[in-house]
Amino acid sequence: MIVTDPAEFLALADDGRFPPQSPATARGALLVTPLGMSLAAESAADNRYMAMHERFDAGRALAEHAALARALSASLPVVSFPGDPDTPDAVFPNNVFATAPGRVIVGRMRHAVRRREAARADIRAWFRDLLGYAVTDLSGMDCVAELTGSLVIDRARGIGFCGLSERCDRAGAEAMHAAFGLRLTFCFELAPCEYHTNVVLAVLAGRAAVIAPDGFADPTVPAAIARFYGGRTLVLSPRQKADYAANGIALAANTVWLSARAERALEPAQRDALASWGFGIASVDLAEIEKAGGSLRCCVGEIF
Repeated sequence: MIVTDPAEFLALADDGRFPPQSPATARGALLVTPLGMSLAAESAADNRYMAMHERFDAGRALAEHAALARALSASLPVVSFPGDPDTPDAVFPNNVFATAPGRVIVGRMRHAVRRREAARADIRAWFRDLLGYAVTDLSGMDCVAELTGSLVIDRARGIGFCGLSERCDRAGAEAMHAAFGLRLTFCFELAPCEYHTNVVLAVLAGRAAVIAPDGFADPTVPAAIARFYGGRTLVLSPRQKADYAANGIALAANTVWLSARAERALEPAQRDALASWGFGIASVDLAEIEKAGGSLRCCVGEIF
């Protein structure tokens, strides 16, 4: 079921129809190294977070990414695929490859520079031939569907929060709803300056939400999501959003992963709130990678 009205979403979600019934966090993480990474001008056309005017240090990005892989491996198995100069944005694989139990989903990217990532035979074969996952391929469809960049999922409940923008249209939302096997998808417009939902919203292990209200076109949408998660909602300022504080992920029931920049942006009261909900904070410096317009959550393809 896909709904677009905040009142309808709350009416459906608040009546107990969608209790937690599935694993809330991933069992593994897929990364793509920043080998050959650069700041892609095509992607900058609709990603205002990219720092195109700054010098990019590829060596530093590689070191940051290696530190990220090492840190995440303390929580769950991590597999890293090499990057390629022909796919300079591939360090953010969550937009192109995502999973549901037993299947891998390949997204339909807006920009040609990113559509090349979806054709990678090695990642497809790893899921299909080594893990035995079925492949749900959206890459050839007549839509735009940038997977868990545009679609933030409460995996425990099977509820998706899908932000429409140049990176996701209604046909893409419908395709992802079916591909992930979601029970309910709440579909809404992002603010005109936003490109992906996961820079304005995070759902943490099905227990809490992090929301930047100015990232939504209709203010009643973030209000409805906040109400759904009750008192467990962290509301971000525009400055904190710009520092990627919503681009975090819970890869275990008790830990929120953020970039060092995002962690520094949090206020003491917000840290205390996360702690009271059972979340510690782990962070990794991704300052160089963040120049490409994404942060820690964008680097992580979840394996369910």
